[in-house]
Amino acid sequence: MRGRRFFLKASLAVGGGLLLRAGVPGARAAEASLGAFVRIAPDGIVTIMSKNPEVGQGIKTMLPMVIAEELDVAWKDVRIEQASLNEAAYGRQFAGGSMATPLNYDGHRRVGAAGRAMLVAAAAAQWGVAAGACRTAEGVVYHDASGRSAGYGALASAAAAVPVPSDVVLKDPKDFRIIGQPFPGVDNAKIVTGQKLFGIDTVLPGMLIAAYEKCPVFGGRLASADLDAVKKLPGVVDAFVVRGKGGRDPQGLADGVAILAKNWWVANKAREALKVVWDEGPVVAQSSAGYAAEAARLAQAEPAAWLRRDGEPGKAMGEAAQVVEAAYSYPFIPHMPLEPMNCTAHWQDGKVTLWAPTQNPGPGQALVASELGVPVSDVTVHMTRMGGGFGRRLRNDFMAEAAAIARQAGVPVKLVWSRPDDMRHDFYRPAGFHFFKAGLDAKGAVTALTDHFVTFSRDGKVADSAQMDASEFPALLVPHLAFGQSMMDLGVPTGPLRAPRSNALGFVFQSFVDELAHKAGHDPVDFRLGLLGDRKVLVNSTGVPNPQRDFDTGRMRDVLLKVAEMSGWAGRGALPARTGMGVAFYFSHMGYFAEVVQASVARNGDIKLDHVWVAGDVGSQIINPSGAIHQVQGAALDGLGSALGQAITIERGRVVQASFDTVKPLRMDQVPPVEVSFVLSKFAPTGLGEPALPPVLPALCNAVFAATGVRVRSLPIDTAALKA
Repeated sequence: MRGRRFFLKASLAVGGGLLLRAGVPGARAAEASLGAFVRIAPDGIVTIMSKNPEVGQGIKTMLPMVIAEELDVAWKDVRIEQASLNEAAYGRQFAGGSMATPLNYDGHRRVGAAGRAMLVAAAAAQWGVAAGACRTAEGVVYHDASGRSAGYGALASAAAAVPVPSDVVLKDPKDFRIIGQPFPGVDNAKIVTGQKLFGIDTVLPGMLIAAYEKCPVFGGRLASADLDAVKKLPGVVDAFVVRGKGGRDPQGLADGVAILAKNWWVANKAREALKVVWDEGPVVAQSSAGYAAEAARLAQAEPAAWLRRDGEPGKAMGEAAQVVEAAYSYPFIPHMPLEPMNCTAHWQDGKVTLWAPTQNPGPGQALVASELGVPVSDVTVHMTRMGGGFGRRLRNDFMAEAAAIARQAGVPVKLVWSRPDDMRHDFYRPAGFHFFKAGLDAKGAVTALTDHFVTFSRDGKVADSAQMDASEFPALLVPHLAFGQSMMDLGVPTGPLRAPRSNALGFVFQSFVDELAHKAGHDPVDFRLGLLGDRKVLVNSTGVPNPQRDFDTGRMRDVLLKVAEMSGWAGRGALPARTGMGVAFYFSHMGYFAEVVQASVARNGDIKLDHVWVAGDVGSQIINPSGAIHQVQGAALDGLGSALGQAITIERGRVVQASFDTVKPLRMDQVPPVEVSFVLSKFAPTGLGEPALPPVLPALCNAVFAATGVRVRSLPIDTAALKA
């Protein structure tokens, strides 16, 4: 198959061999990430640069597999190196939005195919035969008619002089030998043997460790600090004030006190001796209880704005056979990566070099340059592997802190946050409040539905990741539907957390749909199939077709039917008492997922997770089945953990919780089997890091209802309400 034109540059690698760089001319900024480097050494070893940050999503393995497939090299001969930040060479480098596959799959295939074509051309020229008479397999070019062959290593230098092809022929997927095969992560062995890969592992000669104390109230400023007692403590090398630029933007450098020592324990423990006075600012008046009270007040009035209004919902409600009302809410939650925020910085000769576990190194580089007042070209960023991120590391405040501390320290500095730092200085998944009303006709069909969504604003705009799309299911499938919105001012920083917005909206909408199914007296799967109707594509609220936002009811029908089959949904009536199955589906990040959770509820209210079944459609190809299954399982478990034990509470403008004892990740003894199946479709492959998460929360809550008759309308689940 032939695709769009691209450019490719070839050159001789140091020591001989072939160096390839490729990209797409005139690409949008988001598409520029198609660039890649490939080095083929004389010994036949192929080194492929992994251009995007590795945060545990498996991208360091998966994307090089795509290049290796089209290059037609044996995977055992491939070596992977993590690239540093160089967007001039690689295009956009980031990890977020499940975009690595859709942005890079086609371009990476073309990089490999171009390299293969050049190697074949070099061999054909040496042998005096037509390139079309040659074939490749596992790093070797063959001319079957004459029995000759040559390895890529022997051909690499000659291939570097071959004109770059203006177009390439890609493999037929039926001929794939690497794509579609399960490969372990390229770093797995290093991780389990404790080798240094992560940002927190970075060590530089003469390096000091830094702890950083900031105002506990969001947006607060430093008024004064007496550092004498801290500086006298054994092991403390220095302590000084760092000033930020101020303002309400939490992504920049915040005022604080840096404490430097030769080990982290000393630096962090010394914070107890700090004498600091904070100007806490206006956010001190905000609290979770205040938000809830204000949301309830706003819900009594008309929405401040309408996201969409179809038909005449009020009139249809009046004509409905029954009307169902319910209020749902969800809390702020933190990201909680196991590796806390950290960054190593070295300021030297007016320039700074950083070793940063960041999902978004380009904006991090720009932030550091802005805060330090230096050109972007004077900020070098080396990307390290990350011990989790889930969207937290899309924000780079910790990079700015490390750079500012290093400049004042005059030596390399590794800044390491404590667990309370991580918990109390996050960019949280926003809380939200939904007030639903729906009308059902005599047959149980939904004739009208409204949602008054009370969310948060910051500087007059919807707070980061606190939005709701006007196309939210079941929009365009219910004749009379209205989504209204009111906002409350928020001083708490928010941001994207795995499946942003969807991780909360999936819970409320799919839980309320389940309520409607039971009120209608219909099977929850059949009820959803009825809502989906015939196979069709619903264009998003902008009216402009966009595969990232358009909803294909046929694809969702397929995964819903698949998960019902996998879970034995039809036989759920034989489950023991206080054991139930719940179902839900959701479309996000171009992925269609339906999930069933089976849960048992003890008479004391404790929930046991028995089993999870997941069916997903992310297109025509699963590149690395091993990584893909792990991503889906991880997403499901992540969602279950957030439903069972995670909430951030704000009091007097600050976070109450401090660690995993009060905001609880899922424990090993809670983890159920998670069975995954993919429904392959004709569409281009899309991402997997996020879309499997949203359906699991409502599926669990719906299972709890099936087991107990108690409807869960707020998170985390209150087990006391489930007692028999």
